[in-house]
Amino acid sequence: MFKYIKAWFIISIVSLSYAQAEPLAYYFPEEPAYRSNIPTPESTLGFEVGSRHVRHDQLVNYFQQLARVSDNVLLKEIGTTNEHRKQVIATISSKTNLENLDQILADRANNKKQDSDAPAVVWLGYSIHGNEISGANASMLVAYYLAAAKTSQATELLDNLVIVIEPSLNPDGMDRFTTWVNTNRSKTLNTDPNHRSHRLQWPSGRTNHYMFDLNRDWLPLTQIESQNRMRNFHIYKPNVLADFHEMGKDGTYFFQPGVPSRTNPLTPAKNIELTKLFSTYHAKALDTDNRLYYSEESFDDFYYGKGSTYPDINGAIGILFEQASSRGYAQESINGVLTFGYGVKNQVMTSFSTLNAAFQNKAQLHKFRDDFYKENLKLADKEDFKGYLITENNDSRRLNSFLGLLKQHQINVYGLTKNYEDDDGYYPKESSYFVPLQQDQYRLIKTIFSKVTSFKNNTFYDVSGWTLPLAYNLQTQEIKSLRRLNIATAPWQPKSESTPTPTVTSYAYAFSWDHYLAPKMLNSILEQGVQARVATKSFKQMVGQKLITFNPGSIVIPAEIQTQTDWFEILTKVQQDLAIELTPLATGLTVEGINLGSPSLKPLKPVDILLLGGKGVSQYEAGHMLNYLDNQLSIAVTVVDLHRLDSIDFSRYSHVIMVNGEYSSISDRASKKLKTWLEQGGNIYAQKKAIQWLSSKELLEAEYISKNRINRLFDTNGISYAEKDALAAKKRIAGAIYNTQIDNTHPLTYGYKGETLPVFKNSTLIMEKPSKPFMMVAQFTDSPLLSGYSAEEIQETVGNNAAIIAHNVGKGRIVASSENLVFRGYWYGTSKIVANALFFSQTFSSK
Repeated sequence: MFKYIKAWFIISIVSLSYAQAEPLAYYFPEEPAYRSNIPTPESTLGFEVGSRHVRHDQLVNYFQQLARVSDNVLLKEIGTTNEHRKQVIATISSKTNLENLDQILADRANNKKQDSDAPAVVWLGYSIHGNEISGANASMLVAYYLAAAKTSQATELLDNLVIVIEPSLNPDGMDRFTTWVNTNRSKTLNTDPNHRSHRLQWPSGRTNHYMFDLNRDWLPLTQIESQNRMRNFHIYKPNVLADFHEMGKDGTYFFQPGVPSRTNPLTPAKNIELTKLFSTYHAKALDTDNRLYYSEESFDDFYYGKGSTYPDINGAIGILFEQASSRGYAQESINGVLTFGYGVKNQVMTSFSTLNAAFQNKAQLHKFRDDFYKENLKLADKEDFKGYLITENNDSRRLNSFLGLLKQHQINVYGLTKNYEDDDGYYPKESSYFVPLQQDQYRLIKTIFSKVTSFKNNTFYDVSGWTLPLAYNLQTQEIKSLRRLNIATAPWQPKSESTPTPTVTSYAYAFSWDHYLAPKMLNSILEQGVQARVATKSFKQMVGQKLITFNPGSIVIPAEIQTQTDWFEILTKVQQDLAIELTPLATGLTVEGINLGSPSLKPLKPVDILLLGGKGVSQYEAGHMLNYLDNQLSIAVTVVDLHRLDSIDFSRYSHVIMVNGEYSSISDRASKKLKTWLEQGGNIYAQKKAIQWLSSKELLEAEYISKNRINRLFDTNGISYAEKDALAAKKRIAGAIYNTQIDNTHPLTYGYKGETLPVFKNSTLIMEKPSKPFMMVAQFTDSPLLSGYSAEEIQETVGNNAAIIAHNVGKGRIVASSENLVFRGYWYGTSKIVANALFFSQTFSSK
């Protein structure tokens, strides 16, 4: 290896004759001496890197072979994906460093100051998007060189760095993609961009099992892959994290810094300076081989939920790399024929330019990390408040999920030992927690809790607002003084929830709909034949010596109507598993409100759900819905591609779910079948563009603000061409949090106590306020923006218009939301509306 990876890179985009096989010498032209006992990728795979797309099992097997024979490689399994593929990281360093790895990591724990001679930690993360596969293939070459090359440069890197290689950040998506490409590969390579091997169908390999974009999940941590990674990120606490991606075929090669004005203001200036310094190493490496690249354009460094930005708020340097993608093996581009091997080689080059930059600037990295955490404490001390108080009195699961998320991010939270009350609210000690600013993760706390609506640059690559307490619909407030606040001395720790379980049968049982997993409990008992009813009006009942109020939405299980002899055992087993309080009711005569034989207790039926998917439907929103229903609530969902709807018998389904997408491909025959099914008692839940399609078919009674009307909101007189991008940024909502006023008497809002509900909005689809009464479920407030960016003209237009409406269609019901209520799996606050649309759709009538 060489100081700047010099003479290797002498081949640009190559002809097809070279695309079929890329020997080791292509990637390492200087051909250094290698240790003979270290297996090459080719000797393990049976083919040369770049000649085929490696499967995940082959990738893991190669790293296993390296770890088996090399003193410089340790392999750790960090978890298992939803499809039971192993997540692994390889730690590569000198033999001495690996023998002392526990001590090295212990010295980094609690963000301790590092000695100048201590090794820096560099994390190389490859292919978090499974169809951006050049990175995963490059990881084998990087690992082989580090383990096998007999060069002074390799020795210096191993002595001075602890290198963590995560060869595939998305194993499930990777195999979905590689299977497609290898299946559709022709013997004679086809460079036509229209060829099947370049165009994976729905869902793409970009996403994981639940069709989530894992590169948006570093902050919300909803997916198992992200949770497994985060545990180890905070064990290694890297100084640098390199994040290897691909972009469109007509690009070249991008490395950060991104657009200077689109860096999050919480990121220290020194971070930007070091990122810029590292970019000179990448440029020099690519210059040596005359390869095209660019920086400080297109991509930003704003949202901390991405792999290249999360390190920036954790005392490290995150660096995004984007390689033009061949997708298959060779594809025509504006720069000539782009081969897979060419892309792999670029990722190898910048992997080593990153390692070289880290080695040569190790002292700066250590100092930056030390200064980062010292400055955090100083900044916290300058704030005019001490921290955030959180409470949620009715739903322990939603609250504990949020506290668990903070813990995963190394944020300390403390319970109250006494009740707290001030002019802004009452905080019971049993359900209230304090997050002090004065801790190492000050900046991360600020980005999680702050409501920011003003920005230096209004153009965003991803979301502009992610205030997580709003997503969880939690009550929070800033605490100015600790004088009257009594908090525990030890940080909060998760513990298993438990509630008493009835041991003998009673007249009836009831449980509240407030708990986040109440829909899971209801679905489970209904699926197993237990009969249940929902109270549409409140009642009060004496339980022992205590008078308990049961609000609308409470689920009642009367003993008399049960048809299964083991219904009580089923009920209590589910209750034990979910730790939801189950209250025995000794009589049907209540103290106040409806009695238990009242017609206001509506029968509930098991749900049978059809989710429309396939080409045209957003794989992300379909995945968000599947994650909520399948992964969180254990509700079975049938996914059917749009092109199959002609042959589907809708009568077997109780509900159809339509997420954002283009539905124009649905045939007239299928549309008529859907309409007939709906009129005969079916139920539809739809969101975003799906609701426009339903309106076009005269199924949904809704009108929308036109694009022309939105365009007319902005004065373009005298505007210059240079202002084109700025105008486009004003016309879009790049992910912001809006406030809504909810009708908390409506069955679709069962389980909600407040009158307002924050929602996530990331499109300018605006549904007008309906003219008919009893259709409105949620309406945007007059000044709706809570967090993130939206132009004032857009805010005013959204204000007072509809967010969620619902109405009858014959015997059926239709529920329409202009927003994604289960966005990216972390919008716990709005997701129950979806469950309510499933279980309570026949309990309301807009007529």
